[in-house]
Amino acid sequence: MTAAAVPFQEILQNPDNYSHDDFARARAEKVLAVSATLLHQRGHGDVAALLAQAESCDLEYQEEDWGKSWFEVVLDFDHSQLERFTEEVQQRVLSAMQEVSDRDNFGISALRPRAILPEVGADWRQQLTTGGKARPSNHARKVRIGQPHPQADGLHFTNEWEWRVYAVLCEQQHQLPDNDTMGILPLGAMKVRDYVFEPDFLVTYRGYAGVIEVDGPHHKGRSSNDKSRERLLRHAGVKYIDRIDVRDASTKEEVEKFVTDFLRHLIG
Repeated sequence: MTAAAVPFQEILQNPDNYSHDDFARARAEKVLAVSATLLHQRGHGDVAALLAQAESCDLEYQEEDWGKSWFEVVLDFDHSQLERFTEEVQQRVLSAMQEVSDRDNFGISALRPRAILPEVGADWRQQLTTGGKARPSNHARKVRIGQPHPQADGLHFTNEWEWRVYAVLCEQQHQLPDNDTMGILPLGAMKVRDYVFEPDFLVTYRGYAGVIEVDGPHHKGRSSNDKSRERLLRHAGVKYIDRIDVRDASTKEEVEKFVTDFLRHLIG
């Protein structure tokens, strides 16, 4: 298992077993996760949901003061989400993060939300001069720089389990005739009311839209949050939503059965 797939709790409890970069990533993830959960518990569910949409969270070292290290928190968001990061929201998030960091004897002096930059290719000049647009980074987005992530068909995936499901979906797609095919949208951002969700897969088939969520071995989502999210997606026109737990799908045959059942329920 790569360090990127290890829960941040494990890395923070056994730092000697991991690199400095792994430790820094884990500490930043803890600040983000605990702060979001704290805000949710205190009735600020909208702010917590916004933090959950952060592309990445980094702690940038600022200074050492009286034996205490101070950092600036840098959060990367899609532009549509960044617009919701008002001054009031920033102060609320900063206060929560300072409370969390103080327990671990380091300080957070500032918070800097920033927009994800667009991905561009070698033909960027041609795209712009012909009226095209740079590929938006929230469509099968390029995940944070660090450990290499799976790629296929020019798309980036968060982990190997998403890639495995994508591979099976593509095999199913290739078996369908041109006049009865399906669409596969990995990691596409979807705005529903005041939230921006990023389903692992949005699948379209025979006039229906369905969502597949891939729960890795360290899926930390609360059941109540998952159900609320699924309810909103259904209200937005998603007919069928299913989740695959990778711990219950260790073989390709099991993933194939899941995808076959998903499509059957989607059009049923």
